[in-house]
Amino acid sequence: MSTSMQQMIESLMHGNADQQAIAAEALSRLGPEAEAAAVALVRACGSGDEKVRAWAAAALEDLGPPAAEQIAQLAKLAGESQGDAAYWAVTLLGRAGSSATPAIDALTKILQRESSAELYVRERAAWALGRIGPAAKAARPVLADASKSSQTRLARLSSEALESIGE
Repeated sequence: MSTSMQQMIESLMHGNADQQAIAAEALSRLGPEAEAAAVALVRACGSGDEKVRAWAAAALEDLGPPAAEQIAQLAKLAGESQGDAAYWAVTLLGRAGSSATPAIDALTKILQRESSAELYVRERAAWALGRIGPAAKAARPVLADASKSSQTRLARLSSEALESIGE
């Protein structure tokens, strides 16, 4: 990792709001090359500063799958975070596909939290489990329950995930 990447990550994680926004904006301009900052960007999506959140989300939109060594941190963030930070952690796990197998438990727990998790995060968890594919077989019972939800999009994404996972 380059020194400038390390500095941007450091600013994003420990700087004041202005420094964080500048770092997130710089990372957003790097596109997929900002992969090393994925975890820091997800954390920044939980910032109290709207500008920081917006630039962090912009950077995350262009990232591909996270590196294998980021999966555990992203799974932890997905389970512990709220709102956009949880959404982006789950999204990156889904982008990782079968490499996110270690995150199946965290994603399943998110899908089960009917009262405490935002619906859009639960929907994204169903999508991510489908992206993991057959390795997410243990999530089938939870996905089957969610496929019967009165929330149409959640039900559809859960059904699609069940199809991706197979028998």
